[in-house]
Amino acid sequence: MEELLEILEEINPDIDYETATALIDDKMLDSFSIVSLVTEISDAFDIEISPKYLIPENFNSVQAMMKMIETIQDEE
Repeated sequence: MEELLEILEEINPDIDYETATALIDDKMLDSFSIVSLVTEISDAFDIEISPKYLIPENFNSVQAMMKMIETIQDEE
């Protein structure tokens, strides 16, 4: 999770990612941030995030992102 937090803080250091639970719903992350985030996560965790995972629920919190990453890793 530490690696994911580092990626998120590079994208926008002004957000408290450890407590935020509505990053997309509250518009803390915009579409440009999501594109950057998907690229960084894919590279850092050596996964491919397919379109079926590109839903707001998977990016609303660090916990949701980690769950998505682990799910993709289990599938690959």
